[in-house]
Amino acid sequence: MLDFLGNLTRTHYAGALRATDAGKHAVVLGWVAKRRDLGNLLFLDVRDRTGIVQVVFNKETQPEAHAKAEHVRSEYVVAIEGKVIQRQKANPDLATGDVEIIANKLHILNNAKTPPFQIEDEINAAEETRLRYRYLDLRRPKPHSNLALRHKILLEIRKTMDEMGFLEVETPMLTRSTPEGARDYLVPSRVHHGQFYALPQSPQIFKQILMIGGLDRYFQIVKCFRDEDLRADRQPEFTQLDVEMSFPRQEDIFHVIEQVMVRACAVAGVKAQAPFPHLLYKDAIRKYGSDKPDLRFGMELHEVTDAFPQEAKEKLQIEGNVFAFAAPGAANYSRKQLDELTERAKAAGARGAYFVKVAAEGATSTVEKLIGPENVAKLAKSCEAKTGDLVVAVSAKTQIKGTEAAALVAGQLRLQLAEALNLIDKTQWKFLWLTGFPLFEWSESDKAWVSAQHPFTGIVDEDLEKLETAPWEVRSKGYDLVLNGVELGSGSIRIHRQDIQARLFKALGLTEEQTRRRFGFFLDALTYGTPPHGGIALGLDRVVMLLANEKSIREVIAFAKTTAAQDLMAESPSPVEPEQLEQVRLATIPIVTQAVCPCGSSWKITIDRLDPGLSVPKGIVCPVSQNFFTHIPSGKWRAEHQELKTGEWKLIDQSQS
Repeated sequence: MLDFLGNLTRTHYAGALRATDAGKHAVVLGWVAKRRDLGNLLFLDVRDRTGIVQVVFNKETQPEAHAKAEHVRSEYVVAIEGKVIQRQKANPDLATGDVEIIANKLHILNNAKTPPFQIEDEINAAEETRLRYRYLDLRRPKPHSNLALRHKILLEIRKTMDEMGFLEVETPMLTRSTPEGARDYLVPSRVHHGQFYALPQSPQIFKQILMIGGLDRYFQIVKCFRDEDLRADRQPEFTQLDVEMSFPRQEDIFHVIEQVMVRACAVAGVKAQAPFPHLLYKDAIRKYGSDKPDLRFGMELHEVTDAFPQEAKEKLQIEGNVFAFAAPGAANYSRKQLDELTERAKAAGARGAYFVKVAAEGATSTVEKLIGPENVAKLAKSCEAKTGDLVVAVSAKTQIKGTEAAALVAGQLRLQLAEALNLIDKTQWKFLWLTGFPLFEWSESDKAWVSAQHPFTGIVDEDLEKLETAPWEVRSKGYDLVLNGVELGSGSIRIHRQDIQARLFKALGLTEEQTRRRFGFFLDALTYGTPPHGGIALGLDRVVMLLANEKSIREVIAFAKTTAAQDLMAESPSPVEPEQLEQVRLATIPIVTQAVCPCGSSWKITIDRLDPGLSVPKGIVCPVSQNFFTHIPSGKWRAEHQELKTGEWKLIDQSQS
C-alpha cells in the first residue's frame, strides 16, 4: 500500500547532510538508489538532486519501518524520517560519507518498474536509449550538474548584461519567413488559409528594429529554430545570447562580450583574461587552415608551393598552392600510418599528401625523387621542423574561389594529428576574435558570388566602391568569437543606410520586387532615421558544453533531439489527426518510389507518412523469389509488386497504422 505525502515537509536535502548535522531530526525525500539487506540491518541509499545519503533500518529498534523497507526496490519514491548520526566508518566516496540517518519511519510514496539502465554517473547505455528514457537519464548526477551549471551561467549573463545597461526584450516566436541561410520551420495559420508563420532562425530583423525604436541596448536569451541538413551536434532548436547596440564601435561590442564570457567562465571555475586576441580571417586560413582555429597548440601552416618545381607539379597534378606543417615527434610514423593519413587527407579534399621525415642524419621524403633533396630540405626548413618531426604537405583536388583550398585541407589534418599526438593542452582556454571576413563567397552551384553572412552585414567603408565591380574583394564588418576551436557566435556592425542596403540587395541579384516582398517592413523602417548599430549572437549550448567539459551539446540540454532531429522520449515529430490538417487546409503528399526487384519485376512503394526511428522497420520480401527486398520504417505505407506476365500491381504488404 502506497502512502500519501500529506503535510510531511523536507527538512534537509539528502546530499546536503554533513557531520555538523549529527543529532538532528531529518526528513529527506527522494528515490532509492541502492538497497542492501543484511538481515537485522537494511540499508537504503536515498538520492535527490543534491546527492545521496545512507539510511539505516534496524529490525530490533524499528521493526515496523524495517519490515516496510523490505518491500522497497530501486527507484521507489520514499520519504524518510529519522535521526542523523555520525558514521563509525566514513565513506570518502560520498559527500555525505561522514553521516547516516537512523530511520524511524518510512513512507513509500510511489513504486517503480526496473529501469532499462542503472541510474549512476557512468553508464554504458546507448545515447538513443538514454534519450528515449530521458526522465530516468536526468536523475543521474552528471545531467544534474550540467543543468545546474547552465542555470548559473545564464543567470550570470543576465546579471552582467543588466549591469551594463542592457534591456532584455522578448521578440516574436511567430513571424514571417525570411531568407536566413537555412530552411524555416513553418507554422500554418488556421485563420488565414494558405498563409504561414515561421519560427525565427534568429531575432535579426526584430533586434535591428529595436535599435530603430531607440532601445539603445538590447539583449535576449532566446530560442531559435533552423531546419538544417542533419549534422552531428546540431539541434533544430537552440538557445543563443542575442545582443544589439546603437552607435557602437566594433571594440564596444567586443568589450561587452568579453565581460560576459569572463564572468560566465568564472562560474565554471575557469579563468579567462580579456581583452581577447584578434586575427584576420585570411591569416587564420593561411596559418591554421580554419575560420575557427584552435590556438591551444602550435603546428602552424606554411605555404610551401615554391618547394615543388613545375615538372613535379605536373606529375603530381598539383593546382593552386601547397600548404604544410610540422607534426612534432611523428617522424616514426610507419608506412601504414602514412597511407592512412593520405586517405584522411583525400577524404578532406586533398589531391595528394606528401611527407618529409626529419631525422638526425637528415630529411627523407616520399616525393624526394620528384622534387629533389634540396627541396626536401626547403620543406623541412619552411615548416621549422626539428629532428623527430613529420612534415605533412597537401595540395587540394578542387580550388575554391576566394580562399586557400589546400590550407583548409591541411587545417583538418592539423587538428586530427594534434589529437592523435596528444598535443592539445586541455587545461587552456584560448579565446579569439576573428575579423576581416569577405562579404561574399563563391557558390559553385549558382556560379555566382553570394552573401557569406546575412544581407544586413555592414561593409568596410573603403570597400564600398568595389561592391559592383569586384565583390570578391569586399570585406564585411563581421566578426566571430572562437574558443578552443569552437565558434561560439557571429555578429557584425549592420548596414543602417537605406541606399547602401539597396546596393547590396542589387549586388545579390535581388530585384526591387523581391526585396519588397521579403523585407518590405524592414526597408520601410530604415527610412525613418536608423542609427548606426551592431551586435552579436552567441550559442549558449556550445558555451555551456565547453565549460561543462562535454563533447556534445546534447549533454547540456534538458530535452535534446537526436542527429535525426527526433525527440525519442516524446516521439516527435509525429503524425496529427486528419481533423487538424483539415483545419489549416493542409494535406500530405504521398512519396511514390519504384525499384527493380531481384526477380526481374518491379516494386512500387507508396509512403503517406514515415515515423523513422520510433519502431523496428518492417522487412519486405519478394513474393516470387521469397528473397528479402528492403526495410521500410514505421508509418503509413503500402508495397506493391508487379506481375511479369500481366503487368498488374499486386498489394503485398502495408502498414497497419
